Amino acid sequence: MATSGVKVKALGGLGQWWGVLAGLLLIAAWVNRTAGPAVVIALSAGTLGWCLFQAPVSCGAPVRGRADGCRNNASGLLLGCHIRQHRWQKLKMLVLRRQLRAFCAGLFSDGKAAVVTLAGVGSLLSGLAAFVPGLVVR
Repeated sequence: MATSGVKVKALGGLGQWWGVLAGLLLIAAWVNRTAGPAVVIALSAGTLGWCLFQAPVSCGAPVRGRADGCRNNASGLLLGCHIRQHRWQKLKMLVLRRQLRAFCAGLFSDGKAAVVTLAGVGSLLSGLAAFVPGLVVR
């Protein structure tokens, strides 16, 4: 059997959206209140990791000639697109004080980035709330 050279993605391309499922399970764990804090912390960490390193958002790395930055697809809020320099530019923006404002503005640059940013912040707060005993009344 000859192959046509086309890559077949696992789960038909839905494999990149596993963080949304983890986020929904996190919400269900908080609503149901039967899941222990270990489950909530694990789901919070998984959702936060997906938001930072795997969520499909636009790159936004600074590019000459474009005020809005690179528009290629990127993996997560911290990583850039397929261009190697863009990956380092996004991470460098967090370290350099002058570029931190531009990085934070890019977190809410479009609807998809805003949703991923809010999901990441929510999962971080959820993990912290589950980690501190007695903070949330059960």
